[in-house]
Amino acid sequence: MRIRYKKWARPELEACSFYIDNPEENKGKWHSIFRNKGLLYIELGCGKGAFISKLAVSNPEINFIGVDLVDAMLGLSKRNIEKVYKEAKKDTDNVIITRHDIERISLFMSKEDVVDRIYINFCNPWPKPKHRKKRLTHTKQLKLYREFLRNGGDIYFKTDDDGLFTDSLKYFEEAGFDIINKTYDLHNQNIFEDNIETEHEKMFTEEGKTIKALIARKKEEE
Repeated sequence: MRIRYKKWARPELEACSFYIDNPEENKGKWHSIFRNKGLLYIELGCGKGAFISKLAVSNPEINFIGVDLVDAMLGLSKRNIEKVYKEAKKDTDNVIITRHDIERISLFMSKEDVVDRIYINFCNPWPKPKHRKKRLTHTKQLKLYREFLRNGGDIYFKTDDDGLFTDSLKYFEEAGFDIINKTYDLHNQNIFEDNIETEHEKMFTEEGKTIKALIARKKEEE
């Protein structure tokens, strides 16, 4: 999704207590910067923050990291998180947002960070063959995630794109994951314990598209 430049985003992010501008400095140390010592979940491509804000505020015992590349998106995410936590009368001590290129995620995440779950919601499908290695679910990317996802850890993936979903089933198998559940129509067959509808999900559903989803589990290291 393209988004207009927002001149207020950078100053607000720099002043935000739960925004980290240089995530490379926390490689291997992410658990230590949270107040509680719970599990760590990460959303790759957090966008405007509607998903991670609702998920994090409902699960205070779990720590969350939201990653995106665009300041304007992260600025909106910051505002959404503040709004949701304020309404719930809770402190934003279990959520962090940060800016980085997800294709280079190994620069700021390592095996010492031990992530229990990864969320990928409505990422760019990159339909042209020459661009497919940019997909967040491409085999080469999934192998990067394996480095910090614990054995038995899960990836939750949602998309409206048929081609991306079909190809991703193959990518997960190639990268050493088991598909433990999948659906071609999430709203009629909810495979998640509590599906949080994203902005894209609502938009695509209103357009008459069905939402595809899966849960992939990392196989034990041999």
